[in-house]
Amino acid sequence: MTTERGIAMSPLVRRAAIAVSVGALLSGAALVNAQANESPGTAPDTRTTEVEPNAESLKEAAEATGRFMGTAIADGRLGDSTYTGIASSEFSSVTAENVMKWDAIQPQRGQFNLEPANRLMDFAAANAQQVWGHTLVWHSQLPGWVSNGGFGADELDGIIQDHISTVVGEYAGEIAYWDVVNEVFEDDGSLRQSVFLNTLGDGYIADAFRYAEAADPSAKLCINDYSTEHTNAKSDALYDLVSGMLDQGVPVDCVGFQMHLILDQYSASDIQSNLQRFADLGVEVVITELDIRMDMPSDDGKLAAQATQYADVVGVCVAVNGCAGVTIWGFGDADSWVPGTFPGQGAALPWDENYQPKPAYDGILQGFGAA
Repeated sequence: MTTERGIAMSPLVRRAAIAVSVGALLSGAALVNAQANESPGTAPDTRTTEVEPNAESLKEAAEATGRFMGTAIADGRLGDSTYTGIASSEFSSVTAENVMKWDAIQPQRGQFNLEPANRLMDFAAANAQQVWGHTLVWHSQLPGWVSNGGFGADELDGIIQDHISTVVGEYAGEIAYWDVVNEVFEDDGSLRQSVFLNTLGDGYIADAFRYAEAADPSAKLCINDYSTEHTNAKSDALYDLVSGMLDQGVPVDCVGFQMHLILDQYSASDIQSNLQRFADLGVEVVITELDIRMDMPSDDGKLAAQATQYADVVGVCVAVNGCAGVTIWGFGDADSWVPGTFPGQGAALPWDENYQPKPAYDGILQGFGAA
């Protein structure tokens, strides 16, 4: 195995900085990581009546409720001072947008390219932010040597175990949360066909959690999916899977709800009751990839409605016992994945293409109870 390590900050220095960031998140009313020492299967009580009426940033508003406020970080933007200024001042948590996905971090078998991931780790450590690792086992953005390798079950299982133990082990004690498995369901609630399911059966999901726990017992281990925020066939299947794994003693700590929403197509009350039923299982629930897209062009009316809907969704997290935080999938429209995936739609994020805050920014503040 060969690795490429960044040299800007050593793991020891990063761990010291992360210890500071965890302490900051635990200060005052913030209880985001307090459950680390609780017994497994006990959801944290993150509710609080305290609010910060004059919050200076999104992260300050979130921390007043005992939650974190996060964003996905685009590696190519880390040299842009405008981008990094917002990313460092507004967010207490950062997610690797692409640099920790399998094709980026192990493009060839046994060759791990850690330099881009290390840039994110160094950025987070320098700004006292927690890191959300994304993602270990996913059917997409797989290198061809995995998806088309033709491996038998034993060999593929060993490949998964080696990938997880190497990547998670490299950052043991530094990454707060990992998306261990990502998007394992089809919209109808059936398990997604993938090289993992087709070769190993559904047991690969639980095994991935076990391998991740062995590599870093201190990290919180999550399953993450989209279109599961409402009560539907997909969220029911996810609920059954998580419940079953918990019954088997599989170390599932949290469930991530991506929430790539469309303007005016949501029910806050249903989202709240759905997230609460997962939290009642004894796991954290997290909004992991929030954005709210609209038909273009945008206008004042759409932007005002978007602000209200950001407030509603963030308010759901505040209302749910066990919701640990909210992460938006990027923060500026210039970097959004939406226009390239959904032609004719966009303006999904709280900052515009020039990194100026939109009404949605105030909506998030209001969702956390701040102004």
